[in-house]
Amino acid sequence: MTSSRSSATVPTAPDHRERLSLPWWLWLAGLAAAGILAAEIWMGADGIRAWLPFAVVLPVAVAALWWLGRIEVAVRDGELWVDDAHLPLRYVADVIPLDAAGRREVLGPGADPLAFVVQRPWLPGAVQVLLDDPADPTPFWVVSSRNPVRLAEAVLAARAARQ
Repeated sequence: MTSSRSSATVPTAPDHRERLSLPWWLWLAGLAAAGILAAEIWMGADGIRAWLPFAVVLPVAVAALWWLGRIEVAVRDGELWVDDAHLPLRYVADVIPLDAAGRREVLGPGADPLAFVVQRPWLPGAVQVLLDDPADPTPFWVVSSRNPVRLAEAVLAARAARQ
């Protein structure tokens, strides 16, 4: 018996996947700052001003902190996905894992303004993906990663598997 689904329509499991979520201490600091802000708005008032600042500011802070850590980086189906942006691996010339100093150098004063950058300051590592697409003015992507070496290896391995 054969399967009625073709392998082209079934997405493959990711070769690499990570979420660039916030560390616990940033959640703690963000919620503490929101609590202090709500208390400053409250300032001992009666009535609706006694609870409204806490009911508004704290959920907004939780939503903002979640939003900051929502980005997912994945290598799947022959593409590098960063949130909703995707790069076909056939356009990847090379991938360079960067430590904190390397990321600072690539994104510093001499950075290319046409580069695609998804940078999270709480993550020291990143990868630089050099592109080989004459039709695209973007010279490279810089993407934060918790494990830049593993991400670079996954991109290169997936690119080699597609060739």
